[in-house]
Amino acid sequence: MVLGDGMDKRRNIVIVDDEEMVLISIHSFLTLETNYEVKTFSHPRAALDFIQENEVDLVISDYLMPDMDGIQFLGEVKKLRPEVTRIILTGYADKQNAIKAINDIGIYQYIEKPWDNEDLNIIIRNGLEKRLLMEQLENKIEQINRAYSELQAIQQEVLKTFV
Repeated sequence: MVLGDGMDKRRNIVIVDDEEMVLISIHSFLTLETNYEVKTFSHPRAALDFIQENEVDLVISDYLMPDMDGIQFLGEVKKLRPEVTRIILTGYADKQNAIKAINDIGIYQYIEKPWDNEDLNIIIRNGLEKRLLMEQLENKIEQINRAYSELQAIQQEVLKTFV
């Protein structure tokens, strides 16, 4: 991968679904096939507590869950950590809600159950690459802003000297 050191870092993924079998299936697949650190939660509130206290790179959430649906949950994730890539997983082909979720809370991808493991892996990898590229862009912008501030300070010193 040409993206640099960022992809070498172990990436943290949170999966939230009220169906234990879904959690076990995705966790097992990702643990066997990738180097990601995968945390699973059957309750959105517990996942939010974890996300608030820990570095997370990507979150996958079921759409229909008791207590809080996936769109509400991912909206809360966005408030806590706007940089985190958010994916919704659903057994219901509800394109209207998918469009709403993408537009309203910046969902990266909408995946229908049953999913294909290889497709899921590609979507996760691409979502993590997007996150890495955004991190790199933010770092570059920060460097440019620092350089600009330094140039302004130098300009002020030059003006003081010659004016």
